[in-house]
Formats: sequence, C-alpha cells, structure tokens
Amino acid sequence: MAVIVTPAQWANVDAPFIALWTDDDYAYALYHPGQVLAVPLVLDAYPALAHPGAGWFQRLAYDSYGTIATGAPDTRPATQHMRGLDGRGDWPDFPMPPGAEIHQVAVGPVHAAIIEPGHFRFSVIGERVLKLETRLGYAHRGILGLMRGKSPRLAARFAARVSGDATVAHSLAYAQAVEQACGAAVPARAVVLRAVCAEIERLANHCGDIGAIAGDAGFPFLDARFALHREQFCAAAQAAFGHRLMMDFVVPGGIAADILPGGAEEILAAIEALGAEMPSLNRVFEDYASLQDRLIGTGIIPPALASAFAAGGVVGRASGQDVDARLSPGYPPYDELGLTLATQAEGDVAARVRVRLAELQETMRLIRHMLTYLPEGEISCPLPGEAGEGLGVAESFRGPVWYWVRVEAGILADIFIADPSTLHWPLLEFAATTGILADFPLINKSINGSYAGVDL
Repeated sequence: MAVIVTPAQWANVDAPFIALWTDDDYAYALYHPGQVLAVPLVLDAYPALAHPGAGWFQRLAYDSYGTIATGAPDTRPATQHMRGLDGRGDWPDFPMPPGAEIHQVAVGPVHAAIIEPGHFRFSVIGERVLKLETRLGYAHRGILGLMRGKSPRLAARFAARVSGDATVAHSLAYAQAVEQACGAAVPARAVVLRAVCAEIERLANHCGDIGAIAGDAGFPFLDARFALHREQFCAAAQAAFGHRLMMDFVVPGGIAADILPGGAEEILAAIEALGAEMPSLNRVFEDYASLQDRLIGTGIIPPALASAFAAGGVVGRASGQDVDARLSPGYPPYDELGLTLATQAEGDVAARVRVRLAELQETMRLIRHMLTYLPEGEISCPLPGEAGEGLGVAESFRGPVWYWVRVEAGILADIFIADPSTLHWPLLEFAATTGILADFPLINKSINGSYAGVDL
C-alpha cells in the first residue's frame, strides 16, 4: 500500500496532509483521500514536510523513535517535557511576544474539572490573548507499542481505549484497516450496526458539547436539557449494546454481539425525545441576544487556515470545508444513505454550534433509516490468515480517525493512529488569539480536541 518515493517527491505533494510517522527504515506520510507515501531514512533522518499540520507528528516521531525531520522549524519535544532522549533537560521555555505590559497565564495540566491533562500558556495584555501555546503529552501511554505484536482481535481492546468518548470511531477505523490488510468481508448486518453505534456516539457527544458551550456562556437551561438527552442516548446504548459507550462492540471482522432485544426501541425512543424538543432548543439558541453575543465572532478559524490544516469534522465544516470521511473517501453503509452535510462559513463558536445542531437532525434520520432497514444475517466473519497493509478511516464526532496497520503471520506487526485532534490543536491556538481570556472555555469546548487521542 505504501508507495516508496524519492526525497524530492516526498517533499512536494499537492494534497491535503493527514499524518506522518516513522519506523526503523522509513518515514511515512498519509494524504487525503488515503495515499500513503514512504521515504527511506538516512542516518535516522528524513526531509521535513512544509505542511503546517506536520509539525506535531514530526516532533512525536523524534520523541518516540529518535528520527529527525531535517529542516523542521519546530523541534520542541511533543511528549518528553522535562528531558530529552539523553536524559537531560529543563522545563520548556514559553517565549512571549515582544512588547510592554505583556504577562503570562499558566493553566493546567491539572484542571479543576473532570478533564484530560494539558498545559495552556497564554501571553496576554490585559484580557486580550496575544499568543497561546499548548503542551500535550501528559496522557501518553505507549498505545502503539502495546498494540504491536498482538493478534488483531486482542489489539482491538487498545484501539477502543485510545480516546474513550470516540471509542466506536477508533474501533471502526482500526477494524477496517485490519480487514483490508487481511482481506476480510464483513457481513451486511454488522456493517449497519457498526454505523448505528457510530451515529449514537455522534449524537451523545454533540449533545454534550452543545450543552457545555451553553453552560460556559451562562445558559444552564440548555446545558441541563442537552445533558439529559446525552444521558438518554448513553442509556439507550447500554440497553441495545450492553455498554454506555459501546466499548469493545466493534471488532475486526464485524461486531462482538447482536443488538439486544428491545434495544432498537430504546434508541428510537431517545431519538424521538430529542427530536420533539429540538425546535424549542433551537429557538433558545437563536433568540437570546446575550447568548449570541458571547458566541458570534468568538474563536474564529478562517476557512483558509482550516483548509491549510485539512481540518475535518465540525471544526472544518464550520469553516467552510465540505468534508466528511463518510463521503470521501467513503465507506459503507453511507454510500446508500444519502448523507447531507451541514456547513457554515463564519468559523466561530456560533458556527460550530449551528453545525452540531444541524448534524443532530441528520444523524437521527440516519439511525431511523438504518434500524428500519436493518439487514438479517451473520454479525461477524473470521479473519483470513493473509498478511498485508491496511488503511481504515471512520468519521468520529470530531472528524476523521485514520488507522494504518501491517499484519504479518496473523500478528499486528506495525500500526499508526491519526486522531483529527492532532490537526485541530494548532487551530485552537490561533482561535484563542481572536478573543479574550474569558472566552477561552467557550472556544476550547467548541473545538473539543482530544488530549489522549493525540498523546497515544
């Protein structure tokens, strides 16, 4: 699958950049809609890529494997905060922009709520944010190393735990990669039930995000109502699939179990409850001037910047990017469902909320259709003993999750994971500079990057 290229070809690719990683012999780059290029390492070095989104991946490759991106403008550690590979080092420097009366505000990595660890260093003058620098890596668990050397089925448990709120999407992308590598044909019933789980996950997370944004803007009513609906979707998932987050349900070859008796009815009841209240919830969002004042023009990500970073999901579609992995590169059963995308051009917090509200309606339609026309038959297939490379993608509530795997003799020989958040964190740093410090919680929640999904 990976195409070996020359250094000149490696450095001059005109396609949306998605991810970069290295092994003992090659550096690999993934481009939309699924092209993998490889360039041989020379003395553990490879040419740096000019794509703005490549910076974090190149830093992570150095921290993890000691491979050097020659000519990279950003050589800071990604996960090794206090020391380098030689065991030395100090707390990283956070340079401030030039100017008088500028001071820094440090937040995290330990936060006051139930939240993943990450450090934010704001350079501000008064309340205006001049610069934000994020430091991640505190949730680094060595996921890739834990998955290598295991059977594809056993490694699936680690994929499901990369980012718990997107467990279905990660499990699905991983399963599709393994199935492509092994040449497995997944039964139609399993394909549809996988999509049902993915869409329930989207509903639950969009409800949680919309409510949290409203809560931070001082509207606890919307926060409470959307929290209730999120809870109803989690309860329906428990009733239908045996787990509130549907963890370990999607596996290579299909699904771990069939939908439970009465589960479809529970899902449809939760959908009808949200659908009945959506008109009034939309009116509250649109009609309250004080709420709109907090959200409109806050945390702007211009379309050109979103395009440069190949932003996906809500972040991309709220900034004019007509992208969704369910359509391009696409995977079943969405090719038969007539998926309609909601987009906005403003790129602010309000636009990201509007995209989520529109996606709630479309996602409910998809689930109703899939449960009405759910195929009969088997729910899984054996994995053939073939060896090869595979690439899988699934559209999470954040955007496209990509998995690349190499299977040899029935063992996962190598793997790489690209969560959409890796390309979204730099956009958060920019968006924060379009507002004041007090607006950062709104901006951060509207983008909702995964810390663990990037740290791996």
